[in-house]
Amino acid sequence: MQPLPIVWKRLVTEGETCPRCGSTQQNLAAAMTKLQAALGPLGIAPALETQTLDEAAFRAHPAESNRIWIGGKPMEEWLGARAGSSPCCEVCGDLPCRTMEVDGVSFEAIPEALIVKAGIIAASTLLGQGAGATESGCCAAGGRCC
Repeated sequence: MQPLPIVWKRLVTEGETCPRCGSTQQNLAAAMTKLQAALGPLGIAPALETQTLDEAAFRAHPAESNRIWIGGKPMEEWLGARAGSSPCCEVCGDLPCRTMEVDGVSFEAIPEALIVKAGIIAASTLLGQGAGATESGCCAAGGRCC
């Protein structure tokens, strides 16, 4: 199986995380189940790694909290989205938390459907790296497109 690394970072202070990170965590769990079912038959194994940010790291780089990387790229790159920020809660203090804007809609917690979509897009690039494909994306045998 070819791995599809998914890395999620979030602030954890005294064992607590903010509500939007908590919701993203639930959405990630559901998305991982769907991605494993969809990509497993294709020989791709999504693998989630959760990283915690302590308060000092969060204060230095608040936009790193609630950030998801898929296949080595920020999730927003796969979706043509952009990162934003907004005030959050007492766990985050006076610093704004990360949001994601897709097609003009801003999300505080990252929805399951967007995680699945980004995972499938990222996985599709792995499929193009299989045997018989050249850099131009055409099959080596016969010169016809795959």
